[in-house]
Amino acid sequence: MQGGSAASGHLAAAATILVWGTTYISTKVLLEDYAPIDILFTRFLIGFFVLSLVCRTRVRFRRWREERLYMAAGLCGVTLYFLFENIALTYTYASNVAMVMASAPMLTAVAARLFLRSERIGWSFVAGFFCAAAGIGLISFSSVEEMHLNPFGDFLAVMGALTWAVYSIFTRKIAAFGETSAEATRHIFFWGLVFMGPALYAFDFHWGLARLADPVNLGNLLFLGVGASALCFATWTYSVKTLGAVKTSAYIYASPVITVACAVVVLGETITPLMGAGIVLTMTGLFLSQWFPVLKERWA
Repeated sequence: MQGGSAASGHLAAAATILVWGTTYISTKVLLEDYAPIDILFTRFLIGFFVLSLVCRTRVRFRRWREERLYMAAGLCGVTLYFLFENIALTYTYASNVAMVMASAPMLTAVAARLFLRSERIGWSFVAGFFCAAAGIGLISFSSVEEMHLNPFGDFLAVMGALTWAVYSIFTRKIAAFGETSAEATRHIFFWGLVFMGPALYAFDFHWGLARLADPVNLGNLLFLGVGASALCFATWTYSVKTLGAVKTSAYIYASPVITVACAVVVLGETITPLMGAGIVLTMTGLFLSQWFPVLKERWA
């Protein structure tokens, strides 16, 4: 175990997912005045500058064998993941995307088994995956009368899940370089912003600085840039460094649960019996993936 205690790693991952599960509200508000590419680039640009202030040093480029890992992490975890997810939402239902993204922890586990020999997949992780996937399915489709498939949109969602799995593997490898989580995350953000350049042109990016005069827009962009990007990507990197890619990725299961809770508290939505069952199944899956092996070892 490197980079800190297991308890601090679990706490960082849980806190990260707690924030990420609420970001849809800020994004939903901003979409009234901003295009998805505007939000994406601005939030990570803010995150990069915040991390630069925290690190107080310039980005230190490494030899090619190491630098290419940062480049790949920025391409996969910042540029491609969010582009695939955002574009997928324009072609298919959010429920479809949520269901596909539930596969990210399992895909991460498979990738870790292939490329990180030190990380293993136990039966409890597999059982937790199927349990959480069933729960997320109930949550996602509880408000949808009919299930519709859009091959292209669902394919993009699958690509998003795959790129996140690959990102997790790269961050695990980067953890061995000895940088702090903030330094590594800033380095990754740098390359993510570089690779986002062509997308800015393709999707007609606009600065639209006048929109920041609205305190609601400014507040939500700062929340996404400082909290959800700079802080949370750094804490996620710390968790991957401490717990490993497999254990950290399992916390993704809790994101839909937090989203539902946030919708109840902020938007006044109600929890249906189907949602309630989904929440129980999802949290049971998270328990099986994360805590059952620990308790079993202690009881043995």
